[in-house]
Amino acid sequence: MTGHVLEFLGETKLELGGATRREGNWRAGRDGDGVLWLALDKADSGTNTISEEVIRELEGHVAAAEADLPKALVIRSAKPGGFAAGADIASFDALSDGGAEEMLKQGHAVLDRIEALNCPTICVVHGAALGAGFELALACDTRIATPGASFGFPEVLLGLHPGLGGTVRLPALIDPTEAMTLMLTGKTAHTKKAKSLGIVDAVVEERHVAAAVLAAAQGQITPPAPGLKARAFGFDQARSLAARQMRSQTEKKAPKAHYPAPHALIDLWEEHGDDPAGMQKAEIASFARLLDNETSKNLRRVFFLRQGLKGAGDGEDGIAHVHVIGAGAMGAEIAAMAAIKGKRVTLGDVETAPLGKALKLAAKICDDKHLSRIETRDALDRLMPDPKGYGLASADLVIEAAPEDLDVKKKVYDSLTLKPGAILASNTSSLSVDTLAAQVADKARFAGLHFFNPVSKVDLVEVVRSSATEDDTVRRLAAFCVSIGKLPARVADYPGFVVNRALTPYLMEAMVLMDEGVPKEVIDSAALRFGMPMGPVTLADQVGLDIGLHVAESLRDSLDKPIAEISDSLRAKVAAGELGKKTGQGFYDWSEGTPHPDASLDDAPDDLTDRLILPMLDACVEVLRKGVAESADQMDGAMIFATGFAPFRGGPMHYAKTRGRDEIVARLKELEEAHGPRFAPDEGWSTLG
Repeated sequence: MTGHVLEFLGETKLELGGATRREGNWRAGRDGDGVLWLALDKADSGTNTISEEVIRELEGHVAAAEADLPKALVIRSAKPGGFAAGADIASFDALSDGGAEEMLKQGHAVLDRIEALNCPTICVVHGAALGAGFELALACDTRIATPGASFGFPEVLLGLHPGLGGTVRLPALIDPTEAMTLMLTGKTAHTKKAKSLGIVDAVVEERHVAAAVLAAAQGQITPPAPGLKARAFGFDQARSLAARQMRSQTEKKAPKAHYPAPHALIDLWEEHGDDPAGMQKAEIASFARLLDNETSKNLRRVFFLRQGLKGAGDGEDGIAHVHVIGAGAMGAEIAAMAAIKGKRVTLGDVETAPLGKALKLAAKICDDKHLSRIETRDALDRLMPDPKGYGLASADLVIEAAPEDLDVKKKVYDSLTLKPGAILASNTSSLSVDTLAAQVADKARFAGLHFFNPVSKVDLVEVVRSSATEDDTVRRLAAFCVSIGKLPARVADYPGFVVNRALTPYLMEAMVLMDEGVPKEVIDSAALRFGMPMGPVTLADQVGLDIGLHVAESLRDSLDKPIAEISDSLRAKVAAGELGKKTGQGFYDWSEGTPHPDASLDDAPDDLTDRLILPMLDACVEVLRKGVAESADQMDGAMIFATGFAPFRGGPMHYAKTRGRDEIVARLKELEEAHGPRFAPDEGWSTLG
């Protein structure tokens, strides 16, 4: 079976069989062996999503197959980037008015017809098959993957659960507890794991797809039979016991009060896990209810906040070669991420030992991100240790990641000779970009590029312009951030920029509360129950107490408004070298990993949560009023993707709007009277929309 070649995936051609005829969002056609190929190719988009229109067109192709049965039906993607990124989330709001159930029933009916076709049905997956895309794959008899394929149900991250039969088909296909884990966590099963779980029946190189399809069509690829555990969960008692354990574990990470979707999923499985028809019906009703839930609405808002930040980096960056100065933790991770995403990177340091550690760290990041052996090799080939700084002369972008000391950075800048047109950026978290710009020759091509630790896991980067930075420099830096998989927030120079200005009051108030005798576990538990991913004391330890102290001192000396007094206990910890996670001891003992406090709040101060959260909101209003952030949406996105601010609340400014401006201002005034002027509401509240 020699298929028609349509697209390229890297250097590999995608096999599309007979799918030569474009019809709407699909390419269709039968090959010489009588196999019907359907290739999803979403019109006017570089990424496939599963929309109502896509499903409706698929129904037409399935009806044609029912009328004239092919030897086999193959479904795959014609997009080089992957199979399908899930449902069209932009359409969800329109469904929240009650039309969701009807649309879901139509989608279920089409997938049921694929499942019932009286010929082999085969799904070929390259790249990601997520959400509704994964559900489409599950409706087929056989799944063939190429290396690098991945499968997942990220719906829980949108406050939902699978809605096109995934809750029925995945637990029926693989170990039900593994299936539930994938759905409850939103995690992705990459190629090797997908094969071991039984999601994938065969893994072949793209050049062998045609042969694998023919083998499947001839019944030579047979899925494994359900195991003993799957059969055991057909009994109500076994399922109920497992469901109780799932609820307990889920409540710790995603409390039902904040995240109802995973708990709804557990209920579905416990009640209907032995009844596919009942499970399918209940899935539809549950999905429709969750669409109208505030958590889902806010988490979908977070999805679009991500898209908005990413859109700020549209366009080409013109940056092929990056030189990073400083191979410490930050510089090493910046260099690794740039190399992984295809940039040629030279990494310099005054010492050679950190360069060796940086290469080992880069290899670990490649492994953590599930890069193949070849992809890892290529990434490491692009990352070149450069102790003599030879790469400086040819770099399009130089990122300085030296210690946060103005004199040290000035010495670095004084030693640089860059090629004409090159951009110089400082990975500073607390120093004024205007002050730094005064130390460089080409001020127009200088800016701050504030990455967050750890760079490989935190998506946000603040692109900080000085008063002399050219617009094109900011544009190119934002585009660079997107090119290496990051989300750029274009902000103005200001003490703490956006994120640290808002986050520092939260951290410092926790120190004051500890000095007042409130246990750190109680403080952190209050923040966790509000919805923060980590309490402020734990976060201070993770960031590094020395860094926190430096930022606090910088803000204290630079802001008009007072911040909380810097705690003597913080200074003592730093003086003793107990800096938090990186030294193994801070306010917490990190020798056994990240602490997870869960203390009773029965004896906590009544104003504990507001004392932590409201100063953060007030600082957000301040930076908006001063034009440091571009918009409330950018502010929300920056805080969510840099600090993890309670995503189900939609961001700090959205939370403020939901709670009510007048209520928050009144509460801040009460706190000001009780605890001092650091709680005085910013004047920007009066003009906040």
